[in-house]
Amino acid sequence: MQNKQEPLRMCCVTREMLPKSSLIRLVKTADGIKIDNFKKISGRGVYITNSLDVFVTARKRKVLERVFKCDVGSIYEKLEEYANGNGNR
Repeated sequence: MQNKQEPLRMCCVTREMLPKSSLIRLVKTADGIKIDNFKKISGRGVYITNSLDVFVTARKRKVLERVFKCDVGSIYEKLEEYANGNGNR
């Protein structure tokens, strides 16, 4: 039986190639930017490393605003809640 390799995705902040399961997927929908827990929502998606340091860097550099080409609203607070384990939405 052949072992499957897990797909790699690039973090939009650190630009590192990491396994898909270790990243958070963010999706731009008509309702705004959402955290895609199951990686199934259709729309423009990006991956970000699940780390508070990376979220702070993304906020400072306005990475998500550039990637999505719009105002991202309170997504940084939602990411911080998600990193702390409180935001499984």
